[in-house]
Amino acid sequence: MEYFVQQLINGITLGGVYALVALGYTMVYGIIQLINFAHGEFFAAGGYMGVIMLTWLSAQGVPPSVCLVLSLILTMGYCALLATAVEKVAYKPLRNSSRLSVLLSALGMSIFLQNGLMLTQGVYDKAYPTEMTQGGLHFGMVTLSYMQIIIVVVTAVLLVGLNTLVFRTRIGKAMRATAQDKTMSALVGINSGRIITITFAIGAGLAAAAGIMVGLYYGSVRYDMGFVPGIKAFAAAVLGGIGNITGAMLGGFIIGMVEIMAAGYLSSEYKDVFAFIILIAVLYFMPTGIMGENVDDTRV
Repeated sequence: MEYFVQQLINGITLGGVYALVALGYTMVYGIIQLINFAHGEFFAAGGYMGVIMLTWLSAQGVPPSVCLVLSLILTMGYCALLATAVEKVAYKPLRNSSRLSVLLSALGMSIFLQNGLMLTQGVYDKAYPTEMTQGGLHFGMVTLSYMQIIIVVVTAVLLVGLNTLVFRTRIGKAMRATAQDKTMSALVGINSGRIITITFAIGAGLAAAAGIMVGLYYGSVRYDMGFVPGIKAFAAAVLGGIGNITGAMLGGFIIGMVEIMAAGYLSSEYKDVFAFIILIAVLYFMPTGIMGENVDDTRV
């Protein structure tokens, strides 16, 4: 039982990371029906910017808790600006083109960003200053590390903040209107181009936060670290119902839980396989995902 509880904690931790990355996929798809394959690179860029900011702030004598908060805010801002630039360069000129053209542009931008990280940061892993998050709480054989607590708290705050933004603010209402009908939303004065840019920025900011937490959790980052989590987060978005933010959250936690449980009870070598088996099974019986596609007011 204690082993199960430990795996449950690990699954929630990993699922929260996948949920944050999956939200970027589902938000962009909900607005412009684009699978942004460059999204995983925002995750990796966030990981690198996080280690740079944490190292620099620590060298300035800033307290560890303040270091974490400032690094998180600054890194999310940096990746939001990066996503805005990518949207302007790679996607906006093709907004009226075929979906295939935009998809190829997304794949090209993914390769460009990944190679940019490799050239600027090197091919070797970069270590995180994890001493500020060492230690944890012990309940018998169950261990809840401080880093896991931080990940769960940050994930919860960001998920609640995103839901509040989407469903309780004017910008969120504009996002939902644009997702439903760009033409009609433009007729009532909504600037769809601005909303699309904001959506890209928000999604990239969430991915950047996930990148920092993964770097702190595993102790290092790598230039190609965004590929596999990006694919799993995309699977989580599809599993929950692509275009549905609640479904993306749920899908992320399911993928994370299945991966950890499969690694703990079956085989760590095939943990990725079991997650995708669940995805295939769900899509076979429910092609629109667990939450389906709600076209009323949650398709963002």
